[in-house]
Order: sequence, then structure tokens, then C-alpha cells
Amino acid sequence: MSLRIALPKGRLLKDTSILLEKSGWDIEGYNTQMRNYRLQSKKYPEMGIKVFQEKDIPIQVAVGNYDIGICGLNWIEELLVKYPSSAIAKVLDLGYGEGVLFAAMRPEMLRETGTITRIASEYPNLAESLAERLRLKRFSILPLWGAAEVYPPESAEIVLLTSKTEKELVKHKIVNVGGLVKTKAYLIANKNSLKKKDMTQILAAITENVPPVTHEIDEANNIPIIIRAIASSTGKINANDKVRIALPDGHQQSHVCSIFEQAGICVNDYPSKTGNRRPVSNMEGVLIKVIRPQDMPLQVANDNFDLAITGRDWLIEHRYQFPSSPVEELVDLKYGKVRLVAVISREIPAENIDEWQRIHNQSRSACRVASEYTNIADNYARDKRLGRYRIIPTWGATEAFLPEDADILIENTETGGTIARHNLKIIDTLFESTACLIGSQRMITEKIKQERVKRIVTALESAVGAN
Repeated sequence: MSLRIALPKGRLLKDTSILLEKSGWDIEGYNTQMRNYRLQSKKYPEMGIKVFQEKDIPIQVAVGNYDIGICGLNWIEELLVKYPSSAIAKVLDLGYGEGVLFAAMRPEMLRETGTITRIASEYPNLAESLAERLRLKRFSILPLWGAAEVYPPESAEIVLLTSKTEKELVKHKIVNVGGLVKTKAYLIANKNSLKKKDMTQILAAITENVPPVTHEIDEANNIPIIIRAIASSTGKINANDKVRIALPDGHQQSHVCSIFEQAGICVNDYPSKTGNRRPVSNMEGVLIKVIRPQDMPLQVANDNFDLAITGRDWLIEHRYQFPSSPVEELVDLKYGKVRLVAVISREIPAENIDEWQRIHNQSRSACRVASEYTNIADNYARDKRLGRYRIIPTWGATEAFLPEDADILIENTETGGTIARHNLKIIDTLFESTACLIGSQRMITEKIKQERVKRIVTALESAVGAN
């Protein structure tokens, strides 16, 4: 009987690869240099193996697209706290990938006063559950793609984030106020698959190579009382006349440094070898944070930043979700050019979206559209009149979803090489995107701050024009 297996990318990949090798799966190419998300086991050739971002795995197993998977307990709990009756079973603690999902904040927040508690996290479901357990009268959940540690104290009072130890929080100048979930890598399974399919041999092979667990996983109901006092007494910090700028993490940092240099702006410790997300610059009255580009439009809209450098694709994604958002593009920085494209399997004999739609309509099934850009994907499906469709949110590695788990992808590409390597092809281009400086249409009332923003915008415009 065939089984479908979901394996993780990222932090769990190395240890998972070692475990499966010990278990005799004999999977070729499952390593940090892998170039294909579709793998094969020589020992179990009937298994269909795919590699996903860890956060996507519990969802894929719960809906029955995969029979078993490996991911962290943190992402399992993030799913189950909102959907407790999901068809997902925790089968085995695998003994690696240790860490804790902490609730944390800046120590000085003890002295602040206010009424609304802002909780920022990649784990919005667990964040909302925490707020309810603390019986907060007024709270706001800020869903993030990452880098939660940099949001306190200016943009959030509490953050939920995973870390190996409490000591690692210190370098970000935040302190633990409650451990929510002690996490390890877990083997999970779809409950219906466990009933209907014989997994005995495969599960036994893994179990034999996992050391005995000597303690129970504490799913952390013991939030310290101090967090209740903090959460009820915190408030927004006034940045006065400082200009708050968000710069991107990741591979775009070298481009930002180059254009800033041309604009006469010096930012020290960016990119940072130590993981510092609060670099300083030679600009007077400027506060800089390094966050995920995906989060920037919403953070500017929420007035947590005055300016940010992100991709136009993420600005458009934000505007589709919030049409009346005050966020706008101020300067096209003209680097980081990518295309947003519609992608299908190369095996389908279609060269454009109209041909693909005629072929797909013959199946009479709802079109499954997978994308990190859920709002752009939704708008595209409606504009192209794809009929019945559903959007499948992903957190990366989207190419792995075709053709079994999605019918079409909305993806970004620079050269198209990755798409071709996964036996996929482009059938439509939605738009082109470059990096841009964004800001809010809301009027800045402080005169000094207005002048500082204008100088930054003018300097970047001049740098772009000089290229």
C-alpha cells in the first residue's frame, strides 16, 4: 500500500536525514544541498516523499494530503489550538529539535501604562489563546512571518517566539515571562490513515532508532503570574520625532547597503554577523529595525514604522487584503526585480492560462491555487474566472505542491530556473516587482519628523536617478 510522507526543510532537516538513514529508508538527496522537493526511498519505493516548509506539514497531514510527517510540536500546537478536532495524531517524540516557545518582552515594559496589549508572533493562534487565558480585556494580535524579537518595546508588548534556551533571549534584550510549549521534532500521522493503512513496518523502523523519552512533553499551562500584571499595564511607546525605518533581512541586504551608500547613508552592523536587528546609522533622529519584508506593509499601516523597504509584490498583496490601507509606494528602488507568475506542471499540454483552464474544466473539480501570496492568488482566480477554486496558503517551497496537492501556483521568480528544475512551467505573468520604499499617506504632525522623512526620500530618489 502506498504512503505519502511529508519531510521538513530548514532546522530539522539534518537530524531528520540522520534518523531516516539509521532507519534504513535510503533516501537519496535529502540534505541541505537538495535541489528537488520530490524524493524517493530505495527501501520503500512505493512511498511518495515530498519536502515542505515545517509550518505547512501539520496542515497537509491534517487534511489528509499526507499520511505521516515530521515537524516541531510548536507548529502542531499552533494548528490544534484553533482546530482541536483536526485529524492529526502525535505518534512519536523523535528526541531532537529541542526548544521552547516563549512569551517574552522587554524588561522596561514593566514601567509602561496603557490599555491595549499588542502580541506579535508567527504563532497567531497560540497568541490569541494566551490572551484569552490571561483574560485580557483589550488586545491586538500582530501576525508575523518572523523576527518577532525586534518588535518590543516600540511595536508590541509581548512576543511569542521559539528559542533553544532562555539565555538566547538576552541578546535581543527581551526576557522570558512564560514558557508556552516545550517543543521537539515529532512524527505525526493522519488519524484516518492510521486506521486504514498498514504503517507497522515503517513506524517500527523509526521507533527502533529513537532513544527512549525520559520525560513528558509539557504543553505549558503554567504561565507565570507576572505576565498577567505586565499585560494589564503596558502601552504604546511614543517615538516622538524619530523616524522609524524598517529594513529587510535576508538576501536583499546587500542591495540596500549599496543604494544607501549612493545616497550617503551609512548603516552600521547591517547585515549583522551577530544577528543584531537594531543597526544604527549616521542619520540623526532615526530608529532602524530589521524585519521580514512580508510584514512591512501591515506594520507601516499600523503606524509601527514611518518608512520601510520591501518588494512591490508584498505591497500589492497587502493592498488586495486592505484596499483602504494608507500605505503607498514612495520610491521605486529598481533592484530585486522578479515576476509574479502562474505556474503549472510541465506534463499538462497548456501554454497559457486559457488553454490550462479549458483542460482543467474537464475534471469538474475545484481549482486548487497554492501561494504565499494568498490575496494576490485570490484576486487572480476571480479575475481569470477560474470557477470553483480554493486558496492553499503556503510558507515557502511552493513548488513541492504541484501536481498532487495543487493545480496551479502563484509564485515569484527571477530567472525561472527553479521552476524549470521542478518540472514546472510558467503559463502567465501577473506583474513585475522591484524593491521599493513605502510609507503612509497619513500626515506626520511633527515638523522635525516631516523634514527628516523628506530628506531620506529625496536622498534615495537621487541615488536611484544616478544609476
